[in-house]
Amino acid sequence: MIRCAWAPLDDPLYVAYHDEEWGVPVHEERVLFELLNLEGAQAGLSWSTILRKREGYRHAFAGWDIEAVAGFGDGDVERLLGDAGIVRHRGKIESVIDNARATLALDVALPELLWSFVGGEPKVNAWQTVAEIPAQTAESQAMSKELKRRGFRFIGPTTCYAFMQSAGLVDDHTLDCFRRAPI
Repeated sequence: MIRCAWAPLDDPLYVAYHDEEWGVPVHEERVLFELLNLEGAQAGLSWSTILRKREGYRHAFAGWDIEAVAGFGDGDVERLLGDAGIVRHRGKIESVIDNARATLALDVALPELLWSFVGGEPKVNAWQTVAEIPAQTAESQAMSKELKRRGFRFIGPTTCYAFMQSAGLVDDHTLDCFRRAPI
């Protein structure tokens, strides 16, 4: 079975992520919120690190309950800084709380806003190799700019593109990958 070359075959967790999740269109607000924040947490780290801490994040951030996370205060930040189940970076922890508050302040549902950058339908690309896949696109730049304008943090254009890939807003599986969507 042929997979995208970025999926390390010796890492079952990574292979499962590639095979079952990456590039599958997501419309559920809580899952989109999770993926957006996990991609922000990944900045400067390997995705493998975040995958291994994913359950820790779910526990630490109330199962990604947006209203609950928006209610976190200074005591919660201090508690989370001691939680080995997540990346203990004050800025990244505070960004999840700020992103929850920004989500609640939206005048449109988070899924509608995020999917608007691809016209509401997954953008299916046709890459021969992983080397062809860009780190960011005009759409991810626009998403980043708009999310920042609305108070979101740790959502630069490269992070936004990784999010778009993970949440299936774009399908960047290479042409030879068995998970590739039909064109």
